[in-house]
Amino acid sequence: MKALVLEPDLRLAIRDIQLPETLGPKDLRIKIHSVGICGSDVHYYKHGSIGPFVVREPMVLGHEASGTVIELGAEVKNFKLGDRVCMEPGIPDAESEQSRTGYYNLDPAVRFWATPPIHGVLCPSVVHPASFTYKLPDNVSFAEGAMVEPLAVGMHAATKAVIRPGDVALVIGSGTIGMVTVLAALAGGCSKVILSDVQTEKLAIGKSLAPESVFTVNVASESLGDVVAAVTGGRGVDVVFECSGNGRAAASVFEHLAFAGRVVFVGMPAGPVSYDVVAAQLKEARVEHVFRYANVYAKALSLMGSGKIDLKPLITDSFGFEDSIEAFDFAAAMPPSSVKVQIVMGE
Repeated sequence: MKALVLEPDLRLAIRDIQLPETLGPKDLRIKIHSVGICGSDVHYYKHGSIGPFVVREPMVLGHEASGTVIELGAEVKNFKLGDRVCMEPGIPDAESEQSRTGYYNLDPAVRFWATPPIHGVLCPSVVHPASFTYKLPDNVSFAEGAMVEPLAVGMHAATKAVIRPGDVALVIGSGTIGMVTVLAALAGGCSKVILSDVQTEKLAIGKSLAPESVFTVNVASESLGDVVAAVTGGRGVDVVFECSGNGRAAASVFEHLAFAGRVVFVGMPAGPVSYDVVAAQLKEARVEHVFRYANVYAKALSLMGSGKIDLKPLITDSFGFEDSIEAFDFAAAMPPSSVKVQIVMGE
C-alpha cells in the first residue's frame, strides 16, 4: 500500500511499502481518515532519533489517528462495520507487570505507532486491537477524533494533579500539549488557568478556549509573578503544569506555587534539569511526572461528546495525503498562528 515513509537517510517519500496486515480474531481493520502531525513525528523527520529510538529502517509516520471500521476479527463483539473510531497508538504486553498493575504506558515492551521500529498510520488502513479502539460520539468529527491522542496527555496530567474544585492552575507552554492541558484542567475542576508563553498568537488561541477562565501571560514582555498574584490574590497557584520542556522554566516551577501545591512535569526537556529542593520542601510541594497516558481515552471522548471539551479551535491546518511531505515541512517550521497540523487521508 502507499504510505508516507521516512527513509533512514531522513528523506520523506510517498511510496508503496509492505506492511503487516494479518487480522487477528480480536482485531479490527480500520480505514484511516485523519492523522495529526506530532512533534515527535517532526523530530524523527529532522533528527532521526528520540533518545534510544533510532530510525534505522524505513518507517511509516503518524500516530494520532481516526478512521472507520472496515473489517472485524472473528471474536470482536462491540464494534460493527462503519463505526467511526479513534485508536490508542501504544499496545503493551498484557502480561507485563506494568500492564497488570494499571501502568501499561510504562511497559518497556509497548509497541507504539511511529516509534522505531514500529510503523505508524499514514497509510490507507491499519489492523489494530479492538481493546485499544474507541467509538467516536456522533457529534465528534474525524478531525477531532485524531486529537484525542494529544488530549489524552493533558487528561493524564490533570488526573496526576488531583485537581480540587476551584483550583487555579498555571500551564507553562502553549503548544498543542499546553493547550489540551488547559482544557483538561478546566474540565477537571479548575476555576481559572493561567497560560504562559512567548508567542502572542498562541496565547490568543489559548485565551479563546475559555475567555472568562483563561488568563494569558507573554513572559517576554510581562511579569508572570504579577499576573499570578493578581489572579490568586497573592496566594499562588494550586497546580503548575510544566508543558514547555524548557529547562529554565522547569527549574523554576515552585516560584509561583501555593503551599501544599502540586507540580506536574509534562514537557520533555532536552537534557537533565535541576530544581531547588528546599524551595519545594518549604511549600511541601508534591511533584508528579507523566509519560504518555493510561486509561483516559474513554473519559476524554465522553467530555468531548458532552461539549465540555472543544478541540476544534486547535485544528488550524489541514493537508491532503498527496501533500504529506509539504505538510511535514510546514509543521517543521510552523508559524505561531498554528497549533495542530493534520493530514486527511480521504473520505
